[in-house]
Amino acid sequence: MGGIRHRRCVVDGIDIFYREAGPEDGPVVLLPHGYPSSSFEFRNFMPALADRWRTIAPDLPGFGYSEAPADFSYTFDGYSAFLRRFTEVLDLQEYAIYLHDYGSQFGLRLAMDAPKRVRGLIVQNGDIYEDQHGPKYAPLKRFWNNPTDEGRAALAAAVTEEGFRGEFIGELPEHLADRVSPDLWTLSWSVTRTPERRANLVNLLADQRHTVPWFTRQQAYLREHRPPTLIVWGRHDGYMPEGAAHAYHRDHPDAELHILDGGHWLLETHLDEVVGLTRDFLERLS
Repeated sequence: MGGIRHRRCVVDGIDIFYREAGPEDGPVVLLPHGYPSSSFEFRNFMPALADRWRTIAPDLPGFGYSEAPADFSYTFDGYSAFLRRFTEVLDLQEYAIYLHDYGSQFGLRLAMDAPKRVRGLIVQNGDIYEDQHGPKYAPLKRFWNNPTDEGRAALAAAVTEEGFRGEFIGELPEHLADRVSPDLWTLSWSVTRTPERRANLVNLLADQRHTVPWFTRQQAYLREHRPPTLIVWGRHDGYMPEGAAHAYHRDHPDAELHILDGGHWLLETHLDEVVGLTRDFLERLS
């Protein structure tokens, strides 16, 4: 059961590529990816769970091998609605959700929409605490506070192959950076080189300011529902430093927390550790 199956489906008229592994009747682990990646982010993680769990990772519209229609809403609202519809098209009744980067926003909104469907949450460097934002947020926050055309142009300047490389290896120590495959930014850039796709990503970056008002609602969801939660965090993260992980205990003190000596993309540098912790967590859910 270890191999990944590469599949397509249609969600509201959009041709969607997704990866799937594991038994068809196994407990589902849903894997929404982060920016600027795709389901490729989970290429090594999925086979490591495939003996027992059905892992499903879609390429979101405008990312990876999925279509990028002109009439899709390239906003956090749009992607959150898409993820919900994706689960409906695949008829997923229950799932654990892996919450990482932008995928954490889409996944948390899915959990809030249907909390009874959520078997558990795996939080990996996905923040919902503004007071714990790291220094790498500074350029984004300048735009949030003054959303001008000039500021938008600065965001666009980061949607490049070099900008993507910085997202993946950024502030990682040298002994960790060489574990991150250059395929990540090369592949991400290779499918983003059209002006339309680049504009879609700039729109999403600009829309990120609208996630902040959601934080209090997401924190309230954790306090009210207390879903079984595993937090696995890489401390070398310029966006989401270690304090952002500990902040979850304000609202969900029962969440299991592990800090690893990695960065934002732990599945590249600490795959074995994340797999081991995830398997233990999912076993307990069973």
